[in-house]
Amino acid sequence: MDRPEMTAAAARPEKRRILPIGESAPSLTRRSAVEALGTAFLLASVVGSGIMAERLAGGNAALALLANSLATGAGLIALILAFEPYSGAHLNPLVTVTDAILGRRPWRDVWVYVAAQTAGAFAGVALANAMFGEPLLALSRHVRAGAPQVLGELIATFGLLAIIFVSPRRSAGRMAVAIGGYVAAAYWFTSSTCFANPAVTLARAVTDTFTGIRPTDVPGFIAGQFLGFVAVVGLLKWLIPRRV
Repeated sequence: MDRPEMTAAAARPEKRRILPIGESAPSLTRRSAVEALGTAFLLASVVGSGIMAERLAGGNAALALLANSLATGAGLIALILAFEPYSGAHLNPLVTVTDAILGRRPWRDVWVYVAAQTAGAFAGVALANAMFGEPLLALSRHVRAGAPQVLGELIATFGLLAIIFVSPRRSAGRMAVAIGGYVAAAYWFTSSTCFANPAVTLARAVTDTFTGIRPTDVPGFIAGQFLGFVAVVGLLKWLIPRRV
């Protein structure tokens, strides 16, 4: 006679991940195209909402930042929910590299993903600028310099990657809410307003609007992001050494 626990397990239907389109995983070309599209929409959300917020806030920077952070967080949740089944919805080179370090993605995918994310980021900035009648690409004059802001980027990046990789794996919906909520909050509790993404940082250097960053300040931000990434990888090696 079957034991009760075996019978109950057999009665439960096997959970399978169902892709919205097709019967098999998309090719690398399609996945990278999704990464480019998703990153473009992410930057359009960040830059476009920043322009709109600044124009409507009447000089109130706090109100503009509130609108910008809420729009970015909400947009990020929607993008992860929509694109995660196709490419993983990384939208961030650091997420892709960490995924490869953990053995969840072959290294041959990494460079294609990173190129697609970077190209998509610049396209998203150009589209946002065009929508609001700004120059398509214009070097930013928004100063974001100094050690405190670099530290802010380190903390912002560490927190973002920790939420994605250190936390127990949950459903895509819960992870999307966690990531979007963290980014919206980190706009406020980090001095740098949470770029936490090299592709985003590079692309935001070519919009002379509310969310821009002066090109000469980009290396410092990317250095902070790299240090946050290294710290997370070190944490992963300590917490789950067999997987890193």
